Amino acid sequence: MEFSNSYELLIQLREKKLLINKPKFWWPNYGSFEVVVGAILTQNTKWENVQKALEQWRMENGEWRMENIILYDINYLAEIIKPVGFYNQKSKRLIALSRNILNDFGDFENFKENVDREWLLSQKGIGYETADSILCYACKREIMVVDAYTKRLLKKHGYEFETYDDLREWCERGIEENWNKLTNIYENNLNLCYARFHGKIVEYMKNVKR
Repeated sequence: MEFSNSYELLIQLREKKLLINKPKFWWPNYGSFEVVVGAILTQNTKWENVQKALEQWRMENGEWRMENIILYDINYLAEIIKPVGFYNQKSKRLIALSRNILNDFGDFENFKENVDREWLLSQKGIGYETADSILCYACKREIMVVDAYTKRLLKKHGYEFETYDDLREWCERGIEENWNKLTNIYENNLNLCYARFHGKIVEYMKNVKR
């Protein structure tokens, strides 16, 4: 692939039809609290392991809800999420985050509407990628998630960035500067565009580019 900006990269990835049979917004259960859980569990592990943990909880407890997480013993939660690794640490962070969301926002809908990046980054265990994943896929915000796959793809094509935000801003800038060419494709929904752009990069790097 040859490209000079993120718009050209997106167009070339679209031609590869990478997200066939994937959810519309790529991340499963988009807009739900489960996305918040998944964003934390996926740190330093494969998504397949996260899926096992998410499904185990659903089998035993139904929908992932903050109100339920804080009621259970930490050892029980750790056992549920064991497939993801670092399960004791992650269970503590999930419980603490659930409490903080309830204390500061009251409920998940209010959290989605009013949380900002600074609040998320102030929470233990949440870095830039996790915060932006929550904002994009749980809170439906117009923000691009970039990760190790994004960095690796762009480095291979001669683009290197000093910081996470430099990389994210490069990805967003090309899209925003050419948004008039993409509005019909993405239903005039910039969040949808960013969600699928990130998903295309991940699927390309995982399954196409070796």
